[in-house]
Amino acid sequence: MDLTAWAQHLCLDGALAAAEPKKLRYRLFHTAARVATTGRATTGRLDRNWPWAAALAAAFKRLRTALPA
Repeated sequence: MDLTAWAQHLCLDGALAAAEPKKLRYRLFHTAARVATTGRATTGRLDRNWPWAAALAAAFKRLRTALPA
């Protein structure tokens, strides 16, 4: 529960930042994606048709900029 709360605080904005855990599970944690490994890089490819794929991609981008290199 604490990890979900911190992830919400650091990564999400708008309505998802104040969403209940059940809504987050449905919208973000069940996003269809494929893990692809190319050389040394591992990436996640999100399904573009999922309604909240853009919100999840923005959350990962925000998390990447918030963490030290």
